[in-house]
Amino acid sequence: MSRLSIVKVKQDREVNGYLLSCSDTKEALVVDAGEPAEKMLGQLRGLTLKWVVATHGHPGHVAGKDDLKAATGAGTAMSFADAKTFLRSADQYLVDGDELDFGAFKLRVLATPGHTPGSLSFLVGNHLFTGDTLLAGGLGRQMPDTDLRRQMTSIFSRYLALPPTTAIYPGHGPVTTLEAEVRQSPVFRQAVR
Repeated sequence: MSRLSIVKVKQDREVNGYLLSCSDTKEALVVDAGEPAEKMLGQLRGLTLKWVVATHGHPGHVAGKDDLKAATGAGTAMSFADAKTFLRSADQYLVDGDELDFGAFKLRVLATPGHTPGSLSFLVGNHLFTGDTLLAGGLGRQMPDTDLRRQMTSIFSRYLALPPTTAIYPGHGPVTTLEAEVRQSPVFRQAVR
């Protein structure tokens, strides 16, 4: 049976990038390729990078995607809304429900707008990659394009439908679980009352 490997790579601007790979096929996928791209490239030994996906279009989360694509031939993917907002490009524009294959695994796209107009989250099994939509203990920093009401709607409508044991891999800070965030994070306090 194939095993999923997840390696967290700390990048510039304290951005977490993630390298996901299949133990059988050695196919891999990167979530949020920041700079320097060499850090992520150094983790790819023996792997074939199939996709570089972005949770959103802020520079720290996409700055290394073109370098990774050039070095590996991998496809790039993000939301069209963020590509348009931040003047970015990708090989594929993702919408809610899309799936990308790598090895024996599928990455499922969840549209979670709010932090940016086209913020996406990615689900692989019980592993959720949230970008800056939800961090351990809070939210990603609000920017001029952040719509907090929409972000909270995304969190409550999309994340709370998942099992409490879902592991959360945020764009900054430590990995956590949905259960821990619901219990401890101020983001969920109002909903619990």
